Amino acid sequence: MDIMKPISRRRFVKNSIAGSVAAMAALRGPADQGLADSSKASSGRLRFGANYVPRKRWWYCWQDWDQQSVVEDLSGVADLGMDHVRIQCLWPMFQPGISSISDSALENLGKLLDAADHAGLDVEVTVLNGWMSGLRFQPPWAAPLKRPSRGHDGNMFVDRQVIDAEKLLFRRLARTVGSHRRFLGFDIGNELSVLQTMSNPATPEQADAWATEILAECDAMAPGKFHVNGVDDTNWFADFGFSRENLANTGHATVVHCYVFFTGALKRYKYSGVGSLHLADYMVELAYAYQNDLRRRVWVEEIGVSPEWMPEAYLPEFMEHTVRNVAETGKSWGVTWWSSHDIDPAIKGFDSLEYTLGLLDLHNKPKPLGRKFASLAKELRQSPPEIAPRPVALVIPDHGLSTKPWPADWTYATPYMDLLAQGKKPVIVLESRAKDEPSLKAPRHVPP
Repeated sequence: MDIMKPISRRRFVKNSIAGSVAAMAALRGPADQGLADSSKASSGRLRFGANYVPRKRWWYCWQDWDQQSVVEDLSGVADLGMDHVRIQCLWPMFQPGISSISDSALENLGKLLDAADHAGLDVEVTVLNGWMSGLRFQPPWAAPLKRPSRGHDGNMFVDRQVIDAEKLLFRRLARTVGSHRRFLGFDIGNELSVLQTMSNPATPEQADAWATEILAECDAMAPGKFHVNGVDDTNWFADFGFSRENLANTGHATVVHCYVFFTGALKRYKYSGVGSLHLADYMVELAYAYQNDLRRRVWVEEIGVSPEWMPEAYLPEFMEHTVRNVAETGKSWGVTWWSSHDIDPAIKGFDSLEYTLGLLDLHNKPKPLGRKFASLAKELRQSPPEIAPRPVALVIPDHGLSTKPWPADWTYATPYMDLLAQGKKPVIVLESRAKDEPSLKAPRHVPP
């Protein structure tokens, strides 16, 4: 069968038994690796949360802490019915020197988790940032400069001295919040593929080895927690940096960041087109296809929308379509919106679109988008949707996308969207698993 040619599930199974093609990644039986031991992480219900952006001083607040403001912010997030937040540790502020960790930043992190506990929110702590909201925050001591006299070049993915320093930061963080009842786990870094494109080149083999090593360290330092690698869309739309196999089989969930603008969906399909409304569920299905463990879930860790991309009145409708499409896959751990709050325009330096992505405004009041997300969370918790049947299999090569990080390569995504436009919901199958006959006997869907 031609690669990327859709076939019916009935024919799909028949042909597989005959020894020719096709087994669904979604049908693979459980492997040894499971979800984190934490009952919070392995809950079978879709979770809803927000990427926390402080109203006061943005994340520069680590150096100028205002506990009352943070308490108010997190209470506002909880009032929307969210159950978790993802937060960002700006790397230079937490580790200003290769062997120096800021005690005050650690203390403020503990205070943030206490505020989250008061609000009833779990917290995913994102560590090596690194990169966020269009700005780079790599500390000077880790800058990729050739330093023969010091015996290292500063590359965060391959320089052993830098990697050892990174582990030091994780150890101090784990010692500070690892046993906190609201600590969900570590996200090892925010969209680190961007740093690979800018200043820290790494082959897929080097990137995978680094991620495997750091995530193993996280498991050793904070066992039973929900540790992940929070990559952007680059790795799912290009054969670049971290491999999709590594992302789908290390840590405790596979992460996708789904933005219609940055992936090029908006340009291809417009804001209400199939490729925009189904971008997130496509990325969930694609990520799931690379997983070896049926129990593992895909975390839609970042998804957001700007009024610069579509009419502001349409934003809640866009959100509703997107969230429902993700929920109907039955494969997602949760949806974590970007972001909790708008950014104060007095804080200069961001691209204009970054300032208005919040669920809550600068007065901590829900925007229409926030109210919609709250209503969806309440509804889908009380009445989880039926898992959408996927009678068509779309077989794709394991590799074969562009090796350049941008622009996004839609070679795999376009036929998926074409099938949806025809009223057919496909499951994605890797070519390497096309003769995996034992998986045909596995159940269609197994709860975590």
